[in-house]
Amino acid sequence: MKRAGELLSAFFDEGLIKKAQGYSNLFSAWQKITAKCGIPAAADHSRIRELERCVLLVEADHPGWVQLLQTKQHKLLSDAQRRFPDLTITGISFMLSREPIQGQAAATEQPLAEPATAEPAATEKKEAAAPIPAAAAPAVNEAGGDPLARITDEGLRETLRRLERDLKGK
Repeated sequence: MKRAGELLSAFFDEGLIKKAQGYSNLFSAWQKITAKCGIPAAADHSRIRELERCVLLVEADHPGWVQLLQTKQHKLLSDAQRRFPDLTITGISFMLSREPIQGQAAATEQPLAEPATAEPAATEKKEAAAPIPAAAAPAVNEAGGDPLARITDEGLRETLRRLERDLKGK
């Protein structure tokens, strides 16, 4: 009895089989590529979706991971091109996955840093609860509230107040 590989070899050109193995190796090398570029955790939140028209399409499970991957785009592309010269990879593109990245790390694992696209409602609730120091003289907007009250960093809030006073003085 012949093995499946032998049967496939009989049907397909050896060059085609070699190219298919190259594609397979590319998809399985994503973890090594991200690790070499200094972002090994990205492999748990992203994957190569396809190689279409010489462009590598990578999907990630969160906008924060897409942004992180974009910062390393040149290195990721260079490493993929170096590892797989026969595939003629000319570009890399990133997209947000519509479904969780399967077979990766548990969904409870968090990104290295809080993504820039955090929900505004949750952020506003945290900032609104911050107390305002009594020494700070709050400016009042038309609604009657302090426009700087939501800023939790006291140093930044005080710097903005000084800037406001300086601008009013000119």
